Order: sequence, then structure tokens, then C-alpha cells
Amino acid sequence: MNTISIIGAGIGGLTLGNVLKQHPYDFTIYESAREIKPVGAGIMMAVNAMQVFDRLGLKEKIEKAGNKIHRITIANESLQPISKTEILGLEKKYNSCNVAIHRAALQRILVENIGSEHIQLGYSLLKIEKKENYALTFKNGTQKESKIIFGADGIKSQVRSQIFTAGTIRNSGQKCWRGLVDFELPEKYHQEAFEVWGKGKRFGFVKISEKKVYWYGCINEKSFDQHIMPADIFSDFDSLIVKLIEATAKEDIICNTITDLAPIPQWYTDNLCMIGDAAHATTPNMGQGACQAIEDAYIIGRLLEKNSDFNAVFEEFQKIRRKKVDYIVNTSRTIGKVSQWEHGNSLRNFLMRLIPESTNQKMAKKIIELEM
Repeated sequence: MNTISIIGAGIGGLTLGNVLKQHPYDFTIYESAREIKPVGAGIMMAVNAMQVFDRLGLKEKIEKAGNKIHRITIANESLQPISKTEILGLEKKYNSCNVAIHRAALQRILVENIGSEHIQLGYSLLKIEKKENYALTFKNGTQKESKIIFGADGIKSQVRSQIFTAGTIRNSGQKCWRGLVDFELPEKYHQEAFEVWGKGKRFGFVKISEKKVYWYGCINEKSFDQHIMPADIFSDFDSLIVKLIEATAKEDIICNTITDLAPIPQWYTDNLCMIGDAAHATTPNMGQGACQAIEDAYIIGRLLEKNSDFNAVFEEFQKIRRKKVDYIVNTSRTIGKVSQWEHGNSLRNFLMRLIPESTNQKMAKKIIELEM
């Protein structure tokens, strides 16, 4: 019997594996995919996540595999900034900086550090039942028993739907294309994450390694037509954006609906706890989805240093994390709506310009400060 099973080898599940390994707990991570493939294109590891990786001894590796980002800029269609958040001061304070990285490169670093002997691939959870311990049945016909379960299996979590029968996935009313391309960005964009707000649509891009640029384009669902190409949709934006899209191979572009999870009352029950998107999936507008899963893993680790009673740890974990997570889910949802207004954009941009840099800094600090 496994003492601890983690369902899902996404960023949250893998970070938790790295945390548990420091404590030496016996654990196994079960992942439905047959291999950990480079899906999802780019990802931003904000200062909060990088502080956790620093404590796990992985900061330098991740910085080397990715690209350091020192400012976040929101601009209009002609790339004129309407809001900037410089984070150099916060970087100094927390001895970490934002890193944009290919999701697969990050997963590879996390897997190597855990050791593949702790990870079972091709294990898609079919059924989970509470008996004396937890009985797990996988689609490949295997059955396992486990005392402690962590549900790190994403927004469509089987653990959540079967054990809690809870969780409403909310559609944000936005479609999003994500692309990955070899592209020479002008040097002034090398160290910044850039997002352009237009009418009912927006476009973001960031350099994630020596050659690669990750981009995304979002449009309100009611204007979405699968026959219209992203390059046509953003043709009224600066030509750099059109060039980025046109340089990207079709197979390197994915399109999804942006969703989140309506807050659920409880993330844990007897000997079982959910983390990351399984507990509190957010829209990607603040770049905090994976970062919050990483914080979850970190806080569980800190609590286990003081208490080996998992149920007491789970209760304390939700108490500590709830407020920040709810704030991020709600704020991110609001930003998504405001960034894709169909009307009143010049007023919105004017008001955005009035927000002092210190206010942006305050919000950034609130997000990147760890609770413990």
C-alpha cells in the first residue's frame, strides 16, 4: 500500500512531490498521460513561485532554462504603454524574479528532481472510493490502495467530482489561442511580458528562451468564428503582432475556452486534500494559476514541518490559503472582463494610465508574498 498518492503530474502535483521528497515521505504520483509531453506552450513563474523553487534548490536551473522578466506592460493596439509594473525592487526584496519558461522544460526539471521512480505514467483515475483507506481504480485496470490522497488533477478533477460531488466550471465567455514560435523579438521586449488591449480582444507575448516566443490571443466568444484565422482577427493591431502569428506553424497553435472554478466550500476531507486547479482554478489573466498550485504545495510542506497529522495540516492549509486564492480568482475574472470591453476602451485606457505605479506595485506585492 502507498502511504501517499498524488493524482496528477501537472506543475502542482510535481511541486508537491518535490516538497514531500524533502521530508522524506513515501509517495507516488499518478499521471493519466503516457508521457509528460510539451503541452500548453509557455508559462510565467512569478516571484512567489520562484521563492518556492529557491527553497527547493531549483531556482538557478529554472532561470537557466527560461527567460527572466523584469516588467509587465499593458499597451494599446499600437504598442503604446498604458500601464507598467516594474518589479526590480520586489525582485531584490524576495531575491527572486519572474521567469517565463516552456511548460515542458519546467516539468522536466521538476520530474528529474523527484526521480521517475516516484511517477507512474499512463494511470488515468477512473474511480476513487473511501474504504478503510482510499481505493483507486485506474483505466488501465490497475487497482491501488492509499492512506493519504492529494487531488492535483486540474479543473476537471475526478477526485473532486467523485469525493466532493462539488465544483461548477464557469465559462468566461472568452476563447484563447496560444502559440509558440522561433522569432527574433526586438531587444526592448526581451525582459518584459507584454499585453495589448484592444476592443473585445487582447494579445500577449513573452520571450521564453533564446529563440522561442510564447504568445496568446483572446477574443470574446460571441465574436469567435473558427473559420477566421487569428492573424485576421488581430490585423488592426501593430504589425509585430501579425508577424508573430503568421510566423507560427498551425500545429503550434492551440485554441481553448477560458474557464475557472466557482469557489467550493471545502478543499479537504478525511485523509484527502485537493490543491491547485482541482481546488481553485482561476482564469489566466494574472498569470497565477500554476503559481498558486506551487504555493499550495509549499504551504503544505511548511505545515508538515510542525505537524505530522495530515488532517490537521489540511484544515490549517485551507485556513491559510483561502483568502488569497479567492482574491486571485475574483480579481483575475474581473481583469478578464475589463481587458476585453467592446466599448469605452479609450476611457478604460485613460483610467488605467491614472493608476499610480505604486498601486500596481502594491497589488504585485500582495500576490507574490508567501503566507508563511
